[in-house]
Amino acid sequence: MKIQNSTILVTGGSSGIGKETARQFALNGARVVITGRDEVKLKNTADEIGAIPLPFDIADLKSIPAKARQILDLLDGSIDVLVNNAGVGVFPLLGEITEEDLLSTYNTNVFGLTLLTQELLPTFKSQQSGNIINIASTASLKGFARGTVYAASKFAVRGMTQCWQAELRKDNIRVCLVNPSEVTTAFANEERIEVAEADNKLGALDIANTIVSLIEMRTKAFVPEVTVWATNPF
Repeated sequence: MKIQNSTILVTGGSSGIGKETARQFALNGARVVITGRDEVKLKNTADEIGAIPLPFDIADLKSIPAKARQILDLLDGSIDVLVNNAGVGVFPLLGEITEEDLLSTYNTNVFGLTLLTQELLPTFKSQQSGNIINIASTASLKGFARGTVYAASKFAVRGMTQCWQAELRKDNIRVCLVNPSEVTTAFANEERIEVAEADNKLGALDIANTIVSLIEMRTKAFVPEVTVWATNPF
């Protein structure tokens, strides 16, 4: 697909992987909407990278239908690419997990992601084209200590992605799962403050470049899943 003049939504676009992905799409001539919970940070990011900001907490499930309509209005009624990047994580040991841990993580990583995609699906189907990129993690491939809540949510995203591929392939809608390994971002930082890229970890640009390459493939082909590993993270 040609990125120039395309219409794109990147959730969780105010920092990290989402921000860099949106930047790369905008640099290639796309009209890009980014979402995020912090309105000031989102506006500043949008101004910096040339995107359109839409304040939106995807965990607020009741707001999703109205927000989806706003997104389509901002994109002039079409959408070529949806990057489901918004995500959160908590990492308690088994024995310390709370209901709030489960609900807060699943509302963003699974429920909100699904319901937003579902709201945009009629537009994809009417176009008989489109791209859905779900950002998961290597945690969707293998569990780890303290990963019960987070890894389970990413396993769910991986399973849903495979289901959507089976359902949407006939409509020329490409669905891909992207699994980053260790990435230097603000994800694990409670203040969500950007940190300098570490030499032994991936950067947001590595994942953004991966996503761009998936979209730029000819539309007759798609990659169902790609995992990006840091070469030497330790």
